[in-house]
Amino acid sequence: MFEPWGVLVILIVCPLLGGLPLIAWITYALTGKQLSQVGTGNISVSAAFYHGGKFVGILAVLSEAFKGVAAVFLTRAFFPDGSFWELIALIALVIGRYWIGRGAGTTNVVWGFVVHDPLVAIFVFFFAGISFTILHSKQVVKFGVLLLFPLFVTLLHISDIPRMFAAVALAGLMGWIYTKIPDDMNLPTQQAQTESQTMLEFLRGDVYDGLRQRTMVSLDEELDATIVGEKAATLSQVKRWGYPVPKGWVLAPIDDPELLTEFLQPSELSPLVVRSSAIGEDSEHSSAAGQYETVLNVTSPQALQLAIAQVQASYNHPSAVQYRRDRGLNDTAMAVLIQQQVQSIYSGVAFSRDPITQQGDAIIIEALPGSPTQVVSGKVTPEQYRAFVLETENSSSVQLEGEGRVPQALIKQVAYLAHRLEKRYYGTPQDIEWSYDGQTLWVLQARPITTLLPMWTRKIAAEVIPGVIHPLTWSINRPLTCGAWGELFTLVLGNRALGLDFAETATLHYSRAYFNASLLGDIFLRMGLPSSSLEFLTRGAKLSQPSWESTWENLPGLGKLLRRELSLEKDFKRDYHQRFIPGLSQLAQSNIDHLEPSKLLARIDFILELLRHGTYYSILTPLSVALRQAIFRVKDDQIDHSVTPEIAALRSLSAIATDAKEVLLEFEPQQVFEQLKQTPEGEKILQEFNELLQDYGYLSEVGTDISVPTWRENPQMIKQMFVQLMQGNEPQSGAKDAINSIFTSNSKRSFVQRRVDIKGRVTEVYSRLLAELRWSFVALEKIWLKSGLLKKTGDIFFLDFDQVRRLVGGGDSSLIQQLDELVELRRSQFRQDSEIIQVPFLVYGNTPPHPLAPSVIYSDQILQGIGASQGQVEGRVKVLRNLQDLPEIDRDTILVVPYTDSGWAPLLSRAGGLIAEAGGRLSHGAIVAREYGIPAVMDVRGATWLLQDGQRVRIDGSRGIVELSNDLRPS
Repeated sequence: MFEPWGVLVILIVCPLLGGLPLIAWITYALTGKQLSQVGTGNISVSAAFYHGGKFVGILAVLSEAFKGVAAVFLTRAFFPDGSFWELIALIALVIGRYWIGRGAGTTNVVWGFVVHDPLVAIFVFFFAGISFTILHSKQVVKFGVLLLFPLFVTLLHISDIPRMFAAVALAGLMGWIYTKIPDDMNLPTQQAQTESQTMLEFLRGDVYDGLRQRTMVSLDEELDATIVGEKAATLSQVKRWGYPVPKGWVLAPIDDPELLTEFLQPSELSPLVVRSSAIGEDSEHSSAAGQYETVLNVTSPQALQLAIAQVQASYNHPSAVQYRRDRGLNDTAMAVLIQQQVQSIYSGVAFSRDPITQQGDAIIIEALPGSPTQVVSGKVTPEQYRAFVLETENSSSVQLEGEGRVPQALIKQVAYLAHRLEKRYYGTPQDIEWSYDGQTLWVLQARPITTLLPMWTRKIAAEVIPGVIHPLTWSINRPLTCGAWGELFTLVLGNRALGLDFAETATLHYSRAYFNASLLGDIFLRMGLPSSSLEFLTRGAKLSQPSWESTWENLPGLGKLLRRELSLEKDFKRDYHQRFIPGLSQLAQSNIDHLEPSKLLARIDFILELLRHGTYYSILTPLSVALRQAIFRVKDDQIDHSVTPEIAALRSLSAIATDAKEVLLEFEPQQVFEQLKQTPEGEKILQEFNELLQDYGYLSEVGTDISVPTWRENPQMIKQMFVQLMQGNEPQSGAKDAINSIFTSNSKRSFVQRRVDIKGRVTEVYSRLLAELRWSFVALEKIWLKSGLLKKTGDIFFLDFDQVRRLVGGGDSSLIQQLDELVELRRSQFRQDSEIIQVPFLVYGNTPPHPLAPSVIYSDQILQGIGASQGQVEGRVKVLRNLQDLPEIDRDTILVVPYTDSGWAPLLSRAGGLIAEAGGRLSHGAIVAREYGIPAVMDVRGATWLLQDGQRVRIDGSRGIVELSNDLRPS
């Protein structure tokens, strides 16, 4: 029994030993830095050297070496020296190091193996040292060692089969971890602690003479966007996915271009293109379209050096600096991308989603013969196409709108390329620059369409918060719901939740609730859920199961969530008796009709604190029910929902209606309540009805919307339901008893039923609190109606809670002056939104166009162009034919220009709108206009001559219309 106990000890103690966060403790104790929150988040020896310095790094090495040695000696307490169980102990140690301690375990294995088999360790170190001296490649040596040490174990211990298999398993595990975990050694060395920089630079340099790797990084490798920029990193990813991307190399901001220029040797027969790949460019937050230089037709080493310098210098160009300031972006650095130049026959840009309508499935393509720079420059108006990709399980097809010189077969191929890349990026709309050389359709660039982010979905939201929503209701519900979801997600993700803003989980569009699919998709991916998770939110696709790997990685967080689920009944009962029942009793005993505004506000704050706790249960309990129901496969019709207040109320109402039918054998539906008053039996029925109304008067037609009157305030609906039940068939007797007997006879169903009953109690508490909240706001509104602060019943629900709080305080005179206008504006918007019968299931961006937005035409003088940035604006024309004399402009200025390239960007940030004689909706100028939220119309022929300074115009950036006025007053 001694050896089995040894196995048990090894498999339990070694993972825990590996997960012991000694490095994190050492670094925090000596520097105050938390390694999980800096750099790559990897808690490793290299991270300790990088962020803590040489002394911290040495202590980190010693601590991890101790773990490896301790694992081997622990094994020797149970097994003979040199047994294969020592390698099993190292495997267990590495598993704990990776899944618990967030490190690779290299140091553990190295020192543990030195103790386990010194001879093999000597051979491996000898060959590794020679390899590193010759190749100076950390990557080659790291993976080479993983091949060498199992090989040497096999050669020296050919008869020890278990040891051979254990060595192979350990090497395979280490190799797999290396592909999964980042390394702080790959971060820029200049940002490391000063005393560690020399060592890090030495270890990083796996290229010619210690510099080759850093100056010869190619798009064939997996690149880090924080080092080489989003543009290069994305192209490397697209290339590794198998899409045609021109061969290319990347210069990080700290790299010396000399060796690269000597290696590439561009010529007339093999020209290169030098492009920017700034840190932060082409990201989800900023496109930086056209802000930085691109140099074409580089045909000599000297020209290549100049082009690199020119691109690097463009990072500090005044227009680029102004762009970053306008977008609130930090100054970072410029990486440079050098690619083989495609000899383009046709080229252009494709948007996988329409950036103007911001909804629907149309793919927008602009194309021309020749170079793609013509399309994005805005100097030439390209051909316009709209395409729709139709996919079934077995086939796909492309429907095309538009004709031109570019072959339709090629445009369809571009459309399918855009569609596939969008799917690859989990449904995030993509801006793709492409080129065709007669044989291959090349991808030159792929980036998110910044103005179409985030994506908002009605899935789930339509079920939780249906219908149009008043501002006050939303200002209460949003922080409660987002806060509760944030608590649960943080519980599962732990440190991986850093940087997530859960306040952005939901918003209102068209006065309807939408959930942030981009944020939820990010959360799902951090949780290790499959890529189909985002498509589940955005397209309603079937949600596939997560991998075992991601489930294992989230095991600590899922364990915490499971503990919450298992203690849910106990926790709710505690809060029910200690918090909710006392709170509801206190609320019921106070007479709100005699409370002054400040007291009502204190009452509202008290209710909101209770609701904060109630929201947690209102989210976790349905999840618990769904989980248990799925595990035990209990059908919906086998569950008794009688504890749910709506069901309980309906059953009680049905029973009263049955008794009423016995009293009134014949009755007029419109006179039921008058007829019941005429007999003692009828009076008893009415008393029971009033008692039911008293018990369930907190319910309403929409339980989550405090703007909807409760049954107590408007009993007409419940009266109509009562009459309808009297007119209907008599309910089957004994149905409830039959259902209950099913549950008491089946333990699995009872296991689910207990959670369903808790869900009913949670719903009751939550509904009561919301009703008390509504009644408090109604009481406050009555005071303000009497004082004249508000004009109509229901006005208070067109304010948000912060405004209500400020009005109670009484010191905000500007709000009081604007109150009538504000309420009327929101009431009008609410009415307009209520008229929308079908809202889009999915919308893009924070300001999607209104489906029913009217277009005001005040003149029959109209110029037609291409709508490039949605919105309508009216202002005075300022014609600019060049950038030599920059005028004073403001939001009342409509700029009229011959074309737009990156140089016009500073003007766009200050103007109210844009009209251009040339260009399309995918040109750089159009993209920047959308980022600034400025309506823009492109391709208005002769605009700089037809329009005059000071002329008043109205532009519609969605329809591509410029409406003229005869008002020519000077600007």
